[in-house]
Amino acid sequence: MYNSTEEVEPQMSTVSVVSLLLTAVYMLIGWVFATLNRGRVSRDDYWVLVWLVYDVLIHITLEGSFVVISLVSTVQESDHFTAQLWKEYAKADARWGVSDPTIVSLEILTVTIVVVFAVMLIYAIVKDRYYRHFLQISLCVCELYGGWMTFCPEWLTGSKYLRTDNWLHLWVYLVFFNMLWVVIPLLLLWQSWFAMKGGFGEDGALIEEVTTTTTNTVRTYNKVPKDRPINFKRE
Repeated sequence: MYNSTEEVEPQMSTVSVVSLLLTAVYMLIGWVFATLNRGRVSRDDYWVLVWLVYDVLIHITLEGSFVVISLVSTVQESDHFTAQLWKEYAKADARWGVSDPTIVSLEILTVTIVVVFAVMLIYAIVKDRYYRHFLQISLCVCELYGGWMTFCPEWLTGSKYLRTDNWLHLWVYLVFFNMLWVVIPLLLLWQSWFAMKGGFGEDGALIEEVTTTTTNTVRTYNKVPKDRPINFKRE
């Protein structure tokens, strides 16, 4: 159980450095993937791909290991090398070290449903599928809900498991990394909003023809009669 009087080292440990470098490597992998597909996507979607690949790698490798460890034991009791990262993070939020049922429940959904949504969204962006923004909105809502349910119960009970007296644990582990999964999903929702809004003309008429290129989108506004079936098939 977490001891609020436990002394916490103020400096970065080796585990801290390795963990931060690993996240940087994941971001680099995302950048490489997006670069390989630059010719298929717009400028904005290029950066969306960078984020999504990073997101998938974090969920599968890091959070996936947490789920496996927590289902058979606890992070604090585990000797597996991947547990070292979560032991480090548990210095900021002790619930991650003791298999808190709320955290584990959310992470099970994250490494299953959220990962599936993210992988499908990557495919939909690269292949320019019609269901892209449906997946994007669904993914963002899941990410935001997961973040809210991770911290809201703790805030309502006085934040007794959160360590806020150490700059690394507070501003890097708790604020920076968790806020990434708030700010970026909100930006993606904003992007989806304008994409859906762009599907209609100024008078509210549905856009009948859309031609997408790597640099811009050429839209032809043709009012679709209300009594005519709408064809959503992409050429």
